[in-house]
This record gives sequence, C-alpha cells and structure tokens, in this order.
Amino acid sequence: MNRENADRIVRFFIVVIVASASLLSIYYASKFIYPFIIALIIAVAINPVVGFLEKKWKFPRTLAVLTSLILVIGIFTGLITLLIAEIVAGASYLATVVPEHVATLIRYLEKMFANQVIPFYNKLAGMFQSLDSGQRDTIMNSIDETGGRITESVTAFLQNFFIKLPGLVSWIPNAATVIIFSLLATFFISKDWDRLTGLANRLLPEKVKSSGTRVFADLKKALAGFVKAQITLISITLVIVLVGLLILRVNYAITIALILGLLDLLPYLGTGTVFVPWIIYEAVTGNIGLAIGLGILYTVVIVQRQLMEPKILSSNIGLNPLGTLISLFVGFKLIGFLGLILGPVTLVLLTTLHKANVFRDIWAYIIGAPSNNIK
Repeated sequence: MNRENADRIVRFFIVVIVASASLLSIYYASKFIYPFIIALIIAVAINPVVGFLEKKWKFPRTLAVLTSLILVIGIFTGLITLLIAEIVAGASYLATVVPEHVATLIRYLEKMFANQVIPFYNKLAGMFQSLDSGQRDTIMNSIDETGGRITESVTAFLQNFFIKLPGLVSWIPNAATVIIFSLLATFFISKDWDRLTGLANRLLPEKVKSSGTRVFADLKKALAGFVKAQITLISITLVIVLVGLLILRVNYAITIALILGLLDLLPYLGTGTVFVPWIIYEAVTGNIGLAIGLGILYTVVIVQRQLMEPKILSSNIGLNPLGTLISLFVGFKLIGFLGLILGPVTLVLLTTLHKANVFRDIWAYIIGAPSNNIK
C-alpha cells in the first residue's frame, strides 16, 4: 500500500471517529441540556416577532422578548382553555349518556349469555362427558396451561404498571421544572441574541460559519414546514370528521371532532382508539345504520391520512414524496412512533448537509483534494 492510500485510510478513520464521538456527545449531553435546546428552538421561533416589535414599534429588546413570550404563552393557554371548556361540556353530556349505553350493552350481553352462551356451554359439557378420561385430562391440562399464561401476562402487566406509576407521577413536577427553565432560558437567549450570534461569528471559522448558516436556515425552514404539515393534516382530519358526524347527526360533533383531531397525532392508533370501539358498540346494540356510517367515515379518515401525509410533508418540507415515505417507514421500524417524526427530520438534516456541500468537503478531506475540485 502506497503512502497516499494509507493517508486516505487514516483520514477516513479520523472522520469516522470524530463523527461518532460528536454524535455520542450530543446524545448524552442532550439528556441534561434538553430544556435549553427547547429554549433555543423557541427563541429562534419568536425571533421574527421580537425583531418586528423592536424595529417597527421601537420596543427595547428586553420588553420585546417579554411581550413575545407573553403573547405565545397567552395564545397557547387560550387554545388549551377553549379545548378544555369544549371537552368539559362534551364530557358532561357523555356522563349522562354513557351510563344508558352501558346499561343497554349489559342487557344485550345478559340476553346473549342466556340465549347463546349457556346452551353452547351445555352442548360442550355433554360432548366433554362423552370423551374418555385421557382426552378429558388432555383438554383440562391445555385449559390450565392457557389460564396460567393469561394469569402470568395479566400479572406482568399489572406489575409493570405499578412499578412505572411513581415515575409517571414524578413526571408532573419534572415537566413543570423543564417548562420553567425552558422559558427562562428562552428569555435570556432571545434577549442576548445579537451578542450570542456575534460571538459565534467571531469564534467560528469562515467555512464552518457559511455551511452552518445554510444548514441552520434550511433546518429552520424544514421545521416550520413540518409543523405546518402536521397542522394541515390534523385540520383535514378534523374537518372530515366534523362534516361526517354532522351528517350522521351525532350530538356534540365539535367536541368529538376536536378530540379525534388531537388523537390523529398518534400514528397508526390515532382516531381508531375512538372509532373502533364506537363502531363495535353501535353494531352490538343494533344501531347498524350509525355503525356503517361511522365505519365509512373512519375508512375515509384513514385513506386520506395515508394518501396525504407523504405529499403534504414533502411539499412543506421540500423533500421528494418517495423519500419522505421511505423515511417514515424506516423511522417507524427502527424506533417506533417517534421514528415517524425523527425519520423525516433525519432526512431533512442529511439533505441540508448535502446542499451545504458538507459531505463534499468531508470527502475532499479524506482523499486529500481541495473541495473546490470536487464536483
């Protein structure tokens, strides 16, 4: 092996080691600094509003930041308040209706048990008694084994639930702490934005600064596009569900549509967590017309979500629809529901790095050639 190839191999391993160390450092550091990462994202998001107040209305920087934060918190709180008020109104209605439905379902189950289950059980008991002792023992052993497995599964589920329950309860003060630190950090980052960006401009090399600026701008655009895409998808689902429920003349259609719109954020589960039990109940209680109508509405919601999600994500984020679809599937397979968010985000990051010629510069370093000569 000549000296040139050996140097290339050495530089290749340097790149791999530096990249791996950087990713591991970011991964482990993010566990401790994620409130400040959230603060940075919020500061970037509100920066245009702060700049507008500072330039157009001549607000001092501190007052502009404080006003922007109060505005964001007020809008968020107002939306949550309206949503809770609508849900409470719907819940009070459901509190009077659900017991009647439960009583109807119980009466139906009692009738089914008396007319179908007991005769079927008697028939099975007669068939069981006609078997010889060896066959009866085999069946009883199988029943015992099945019961044991069910008992083990239920016991394991309950144990895991009660083991994790303290963690769920402790999450509430932790979330409050994160929110407080994130808001405080957002205020200080946004207030000192010009000084921090100036410090970064002085410390970073020109090449890193130019590439980083482009990567940051593209990621900011992609993040805004991703949020816009999710809001668009939820809005489409909400409108379809609302129109469908109004056609079916379902009470409190607005409340149910809002709940289903929020549940649409849960991939694959989503609206099915409400639609499927609802359809089964209506079918069991004999309301076949409503069950069919809900089934058609649920099918329309699922189909439009599957068809529109790749297209809307790709158009808002600026990615190829096929690439977006692949990133969604690969992300889901690798890390589950969270992968449906991280998959497109990772694809955006890779695409942005490619546009900023970061990969070209890395390859030029590895082969020992000036990056301007790499096409």
